[in-house]
Amino acid sequence: MEGKEEDVRLGANRYSERQPIGTAAQGGGADEKDYKEPPPAPLFEAEELTSWSFYRAGIAEFLATFLFLYISVLTVMGVVGNPSGSKCGTVGIQGIAWSFGGMIFVLVYCTAGISGGHINPAVTFGLFLARKLSLTRAVFYMVMQCLGAICGAGVVKGFQTTLYQGNGGGANSVAPGYTKGDGLGAEIVGTFVLVYTVFSATDAKRSARDSHVPVSTYVHTVHRWPAAATVFGFVND
Repeated sequence: MEGKEEDVRLGANRYSERQPIGTAAQGGGADEKDYKEPPPAPLFEAEELTSWSFYRAGIAEFLATFLFLYISVLTVMGVVGNPSGSKCGTVGIQGIAWSFGGMIFVLVYCTAGISGGHINPAVTFGLFLARKLSLTRAVFYMVMQCLGAICGAGVVKGFQTTLYQGNGGGANSVAPGYTKGDGLGAEIVGTFVLVYTVFSATDAKRSARDSHVPVSTYVHTVHRWPAAATVFGFVND
């Protein structure tokens, strides 16, 4: 019995009363972390301009945005261009949401290891402000994304000229009962949630981050579209 009491006394003295918790406890010390935060990206990185991986990433962003706009705009055309006017004859708003979310899901998986899978200038700009990429790469990405979007919409117009022009290219406008301020607010909130989701999914403190990014962006896009459709109505002459 006396030996057991001695073991208890030694054990109590061996460990301090205040033990680190969370990541500090896992790392073995208050200053030791179980994750590694990447260093901030430089503002200008001229060496990137001589690297093939830099241009390969830009091509990946171009192709991803091209395919995203091509499929999503065609889906919108199928809904707003329905001659019968019956929603049962089309995929409807939910179908548009699934097409947007599904394309983001697939494209992020395909391009995450090449360019990071931004596919959106808002995401690129947000990551630039957080010093996750250089100004050189951010500008290049946004230019390639805009070019991909223009080409994707242009191909849709080339294949479906009458349907495209008759429905204003699938552009949306503020629905009756809402103001332009409401529409602007909806876009701000939606973009904030998108960028927040990307930052949360790519946080260095998370494990298996690469598998979370496509799923997170997919869920956000699918749930955002029906809400946005309430504020915005498609142009259908």
